[in-house]
Amino acid sequence: MDDIKEVVLEYVKAEYAEDEDEVTYDTPLISGGLVDSFSMVSLKRFLETKYKISIPDDKATPEAFDSVNKIVQLVKEFQK
Repeated sequence: MDDIKEVVLEYVKAEYAEDEDEVTYDTPLISGGLVDSFSMVSLKRFLETKYKISIPDDKATPEAFDSVNKIVQLVKEFQK
């Protein structure tokens, strides 16, 4: 199984980061302005497809998507 943390970090770097070295597991993605609300929707869709999960809209909050570590916690919450 893929390491969720690495997969999410690589996706965020590839899709949203201008300087990949600036993005770590704890980098503020939304509050730091790296990921906007439209990008958050595509990130949610990527996670749901990749991990075959469904993240309820009420759980897909900016706070839940604000770092790679927080995203990993969210994914694990909905994996079976």
